[in-house]
Amino acid sequence: MKRRIGILTSGGDCPGLNAAIRGVARAAYEMFDAEIVGIHDGYRGLIEGDCSEMKRSQFSGILTIGGTILGTSRTPFRDMRKIGDDQVDKVAAMKKTYKAQKLDCLVTLGGNGTHKTANLLAKEGLNVIGLPKTIDNDLYGTDFTFGFHTANDIATGIIDRIHSTAASHGRCMVIEIMGNKAGWLTLYSGVAGGADVILIPEIPYNINKVAEVVKRRAESNKGFTIIAIAEGAMDREEAKLKKKDREAKRAASHFSASAYLAQQLQEAVGVEARSVVPGHIQRGGTPCAYDRILSTEFGVHAAELIRDEIYGVSVALKGNQVHHNLLSEIAGVPKPVPVDHQMIVTAKNIGISFGD
Repeated sequence: MKRRIGILTSGGDCPGLNAAIRGVARAAYEMFDAEIVGIHDGYRGLIEGDCSEMKRSQFSGILTIGGTILGTSRTPFRDMRKIGDDQVDKVAAMKKTYKAQKLDCLVTLGGNGTHKTANLLAKEGLNVIGLPKTIDNDLYGTDFTFGFHTANDIATGIIDRIHSTAASHGRCMVIEIMGNKAGWLTLYSGVAGGADVILIPEIPYNINKVAEVVKRRAESNKGFTIIAIAEGAMDREEAKLKKKDREAKRAASHFSASAYLAQQLQEAVGVEARSVVPGHIQRGGTPCAYDRILSTEFGVHAAELIRDEIYGVSVALKGNQVHHNLLSEIAGVPKPVPVDHQMIVTAKNIGISFGD
C-alpha cells in the first residue's frame, strides 16, 4: 500500500506543530509505503501550489523545536469562497494542487478556521484529516489541543514573575493573557499562578466587584493584587454592545483589555495599577513534555486513519483516549468555558474573584 500525504499548518503558530508533523510522518513510514509532501505557509501554499516532497531526514530533530518547519499563514475561512482582485478561485485552486501533487490525502494542522476550511475541502471530495492545535484550547470535540499546555506553562511563569514586583511595590498588576473568544488559558494560568482575580470573556465583569477586591487587598497586609485578564474579556457595559461597536470603542481609545481595566481601577480605587501584555511570548519556544506527547499521539493516530482510509475527520482527545470526530460535526462549533466548569468552581472556592 502506498500513500502520498500532503501536510500543512495554518493559522497562528504554537508549540507542538513540529512534533505533530513528525508523528504523522514517522508513523506513516513505519506502517506503510509513504511519501510526504510539505505544503508551505498553510492554505496559501495549497492555493498557489507552493509545496515540495520531503525527505525522511527532514523529520529528524524537530520534536523539541517550536513553530513550524512548513511555515504558516492566515487565510480566513470567510474569504475562501470569495474571488478577489487576483481573480483566483481559491477552492478550485486548492483542488487543482491536490490533484497535481497526486495526493491520496491532506493533513491539516490548525484551529477553528483551519478546520472549517478542512471541512469545506472534505465536502468538495478531498480526503482530509484535521489535527487540533491552538493555545486557546477552544476547538470543539477535544478536551485539549496541542499547544495549550505549553502556553499555560509560559503564562503561569509570567504571572509568577509578576508576583515579586507587585509585592515589592504594593501595586495592582493586570496581566493580559491570550484568548479573544475563550478564557481557557487565562483560567488555567490564573489558577496555577495564584491570581486574585480572573476575568474571562464568558463572564462579563462588574468593575465595582473587581475594585472591591483590589481595595480590600490594598488595605490588608498583602497590599498588592494580581489580576489575570483574557484579551477578550469585557465589562458588563461593553457586553451590552454589539461586537463591532465594542471593537470600535476599544480601537478609538487605543486600550487593550488590560490597559482599560487598569485605568478603570485607578479611577475607582486610586491604586497604582499597571498593565502587562506578554503577547506572543505565550505561543513561542519549545513545547513542554505534555504537548510533545499529545502531538505525537495525534500525529500517529492521523497516520492510522490514513492506513485505514478514514477521512473527513479530526483527531481528538477524550478523557485519556485519542479518537476522532467527523469534521462536519465539529468545524466552526465554538467551545467557550462553561460558567459552571469545575475549574471555575475550584477557583471560587479558594477565594478567586471573577468579577461577577
